[in-house]
Amino acid sequence: MLSLMTRPRRGFTLIELMIVVAIIGILAAVAIPKFASLLRKSREGSAKGSLGAMRSVLSIYYGDMEGQYPTDGLDCLTVGGKYISAIPTLQVADYHNGSSSVENNTTLGFAAIFMADQGHWGYWSSSTEPMFVPAGYSPRHWGDLWIGCIHTDTKGSFWTIY
Repeated sequence: MLSLMTRPRRGFTLIELMIVVAIIGILAAVAIPKFASLLRKSREGSAKGSLGAMRSVLSIYYGDMEGQYPTDGLDCLTVGGKYISAIPTLQVADYHNGSSSVENNTTLGFAAIFMADQGHWGYWSSSTEPMFVPAGYSPRHWGDLWIGCIHTDTKGSFWTIY
């Protein structure tokens, strides 16, 4: 006959289970904010990568057209897929819905395009320099492409300066 002292112990005690749950809770509390930050940074990287790709496409177009940028927006870049198959969707992290719309100085006007906070692509489609430049903004030039968002990224830089 086995006595109570020699019987093997089965399972965990309530205290042991509570300690494990508390440790998992602490780890989750630390990891979830870091994970959210990584998601935002990855979206920012995607937007900046798309901007770099679009600027490269514009440079190739400029070379092919012997020093002329598109004057009617960027739709001509997608015709026949010669330069790019489609304007990439711009996802500005946490501020705007994804958009592949391109706003230019002929659709929004000279002053409005500097501050267009819609999360669209901004493109200066005219060889005419802007007549009005809002304080804190640099003048735009023919062929300039930027992200139309006045919010800041994780480093505190405004999206419109990229």
